[in-house]
Amino acid sequence: MRFPLILILVCLCSSAPAAEPELKPIFNGRDLAGWQSSGSGAFWRFEDGILIGENDAAFTGNMLRSEKSYGDFVIEFHVRWTGEIDSGIEFRQPVIQLQLGVSRSLKRDMSGSFYVGKPGYPEPGQAKDAAALMKPNGEWNTFRLRAEGSVFTVWINGTQAVQFTDQGFSGPAPLGFQIHSGLKMKVEYRNIRLAEL
Repeated sequence: MRFPLILILVCLCSSAPAAEPELKPIFNGRDLAGWQSSGSGAFWRFEDGILIGENDAAFTGNMLRSEKSYGDFVIEFHVRWTGEIDSGIEFRQPVIQLQLGVSRSLKRDMSGSFYVGKPGYPEPGQAKDAAALMKPNGEWNTFRLRAEGSVFTVWINGTQAVQFTDQGFSGPAPLGFQIHSGLKMKVEYRNIRLAEL
């Protein structure tokens, strides 16, 4: 009678989900140590532990990049903005981007979707229900991005919004936080944490 019980326990253990990776801060919450950008002081700053990205008067745009490169990883962060922004997080080589806010090219909110350069936003990489998952403008939203091999998954406020597969984005690269040129915008990030896989 003991054998079936042991077999059941073995089966249960083998089907248990893998432990969640331990997410750790990638900013120190005070300054931009470990990150680089031309003119970063004019575009990026910390206030009370919040990373603030704001365009300059000329709407020049800017990219804040990590000094370290990442391949497979999970990143989670809180983000908020008011009005219109065009921001996002770039990763991998060649570059793929998790979009936040209104796409300059499509003139509509593509938050949670993947931008891949030309041809833009592939249909399988679009978070089509993002608007229903996000809190109102000005409130904090939690985004989680998992880049593992050729599979890219986004959760918005705890619900999976999109899973996109493309083997063309395989090289490790720095992470990049974007301020798009051409518009007045301000975006705030907090609790930015990452785990390498």
